[in-house]
Amino acid sequence: MDWFSFSFWAETWQNHSLWLMFASAFLSATVLPGNSEVVFITLAIPKLTFNSVFGSDILGLVFIATLGNGLGSLTTYAIGRWFPKFESKNDRTLWVMEKLQRYGAGVLLLSWLPIIGDLFCAVAGWLRLNFTASCLFIFIGKLIRYTLLLFLSTPFL
Repeated sequence: MDWFSFSFWAETWQNHSLWLMFASAFLSATVLPGNSEVVFITLAIPKLTFNSVFGSDILGLVFIATLGNGLGSLTTYAIGRWFPKFESKNDRTLWVMEKLQRYGAGVLLLSWLPIIGDLFCAVAGWLRLNFTASCLFIFIGKLIRYTLLLFLSTPFL
């Protein structure tokens, strides 16, 4: 096994693409850096070339990306639950806390947004917002995100 050969990485990418999508989506939704959009579009474009938007390959890709990203956000939510109560002086954190207290778990539809989406999830856990409602809104927001990415990537065919 030659870790530095192009053929090794091309074969790994092809054989384990859904696992790579899941890992990228999961890591992108936590505080770790990641960019699942690039991986998603890279995997979606060849599938769209040979299948319709509603093909099983495409729907599977959207499902795996949504699942990974949603579970990553729920991990951030769980980490937020472990934080002790504190008084924040950070303007961004105060703004997120005010929005979550005002609008509740519905704000988690925006959990896909860069930077503040992770903060929304962590503060929702910290505020102990309803777990079931939080799950629902997180997964709906993530599904909307990847569905929009799918339709935005179709012009590149």
